[in-house]
Amino acid sequence: MNTLLDNYFKLTENKTTVRKELTAGLIIFFTMSYILIVNPKILSETGMDQGALFTTTALATIFATLMMGLLAKLPIAQAPGMGLNSFFAYSVVLGMGYSWQFALTAVFIEGIIFIILTFFNIRELIVKSIPKVLKDAIPVGIGLFITLIGLKGAGIIVADPNTLLRMGDFSQHSVWIALLGLVITAVLFARNINGAILIGIIISTVFGFMLGDVTLPQTSLIGIPPSIEPIFGKAIEPMLSMEGWKQIFSMDMLIVVFTFLFVNLFDTVGTLIGVVSKIGLADEEGNFPQIKKALLADALGTTAGAILGTSTITSYVESASGVASGGRTGLTAVGTAFMFALALFLAPLFLLVPAAATAPALIIVGLFMISSVVKINFEDMTEGLPAFLTIVFMPFTYSIAEGIVFGMLSFALLKFFSGKKQEVTPTVYIVSFLFLVKIILDAMHLIK
Repeated sequence: MNTLLDNYFKLTENKTTVRKELTAGLIIFFTMSYILIVNPKILSETGMDQGALFTTTALATIFATLMMGLLAKLPIAQAPGMGLNSFFAYSVVLGMGYSWQFALTAVFIEGIIFIILTFFNIRELIVKSIPKVLKDAIPVGIGLFITLIGLKGAGIIVADPNTLLRMGDFSQHSVWIALLGLVITAVLFARNINGAILIGIIISTVFGFMLGDVTLPQTSLIGIPPSIEPIFGKAIEPMLSMEGWKQIFSMDMLIVVFTFLFVNLFDTVGTLIGVVSKIGLADEEGNFPQIKKALLADALGTTAGAILGTSTITSYVESASGVASGGRTGLTAVGTAFMFALALFLAPLFLLVPAAATAPALIIVGLFMISSVVKINFEDMTEGLPAFLTIVFMPFTYSIAEGIVFGMLSFALLKFFSGKKQEVTPTVYIVSFLFLVKIILDAMHLIK
């Protein structure tokens, strides 16, 4: 069995083992398992069945992550994207007044478009066109972004109406659970202990149990997941009537599909570049051979997710936690998918791990991700400012996509008006123009 896995995933060539890969997959699961709770809660605001959404979220995550692991052979997990699910629920359905079936149709159309764009190498062309300086900046921005996610999840940093952010309340147990886990994980890394991140999560969870923040479930740990019948296949329903086709060809549908396309593309691109750069698979320009297969896995995941009954699928930045713990191949993603499959039947057990216990993993990974900042030439304003905007916009806007938008846009503008337009490829100019269109459409929507 080990030989078969070694041959398929090239474990020896990537200097890893089955144990390391599966441990990394388990860590990724723990750092992103919150999606099993959050996604159903958000989408159920539209009237969708919450129980069905739990099952669908898990199934879509399993399928999309397996596609990434088996097809692209990358240690990256995929699931319904945060932000995209909020846009689905609060903007498209509750804001514009469309049905959740209509919103699912938009996601389905987006997935089909992505498959076509991937087939004709258009998405791959966009990824390769991103300037090297931004490819060096993207991992740094992601590092700060996931550190913020970890600090927020632990309550170390909290919202403030006056200063936007402030230090959290140190009387809260979650703060101390996270800080203990952070110190333990850092010490284990310093001592070169294998599985440092997983050990840190386990010890933090046990500490949380001692403090009374983690309680054992009163019900059975094993149960049959809810049926997805109430939401399965509803994405195709609007296509079965003339009224539905009128909605599909409306301006609102165009805006909705464009937004889904835009955010999903650059969330996925940012995550792929950021994570793959830490594995060592990327060349000097930041490109890697599995780009097309990775983007196809994303497109297939989104399309299947829409049919199952959930919002847009995207690559998860939390995958970096698995890479930091030794994950190097698609076997890591397969391990994550397997854990989500178990969670379908053992949800009470897997959901014991509190956010505070996974926060140290995200903070430590954030540390590892920022190392590429030394490659950036900040003395050249036409490169330094775009890189800086890419880095700061990711955590400050809570979006990988927005960081890439303002990084690319500023890169094209500064190079053009500084007499260095020959350093910008035609693709970058085209993509930057599309960014401007997106910003204008957003502004028009806000004005309405």
